[in-house]
Amino acid sequence: MGMSVGGSKGYNSEPNMVPMIDILLVLLIIFMLIIPMGRKAFDVQLPDPTAEKPPPNQKVNQIVLEVLPGEQYLINKAPVAKAQLFSKLKEIYDPRPEKIIFLKGDPEVKFQEVIFGMDQARGAGVRVIGATPRAPAGAAK
Repeated sequence: MGMSVGGSKGYNSEPNMVPMIDILLVLLIIFMLIIPMGRKAFDVQLPDPTAEKPPPNQKVNQIVLEVLPGEQYLINKAPVAKAQLFSKLKEIYDPRPEKIIFLKGDPEVKFQEVIFGMDQARGAGVRVIGATPRAPAGAAK
């Protein structure tokens, strides 16, 4: 890392590294600022896959909302009209202290129908903690 101080005749062919390092540092700082801003997240809470199953004699009071093709909605296997979904959820969850619902969507259902069910549940004061796909007809359970 020597430096010549001018005693030689002729041109010096060594590149000046200081401007190049300055440019690299500026680019590094720019990228360090831009990368975290580009992250976008969709907050979803999924059920715990390692949760223990309740004993067989214990009553399970889970509410499951299923979204089927053709704008069909089922609450614990009971059909509910799309227009009545909000009022039915409100009626079910008003007396309950625990306001949690599970959502199952058929693979052939449009995403907007699943979101409609989630919005109706949230509007009724219910916390949607999981969106799980329904098992296809030919799949083993």
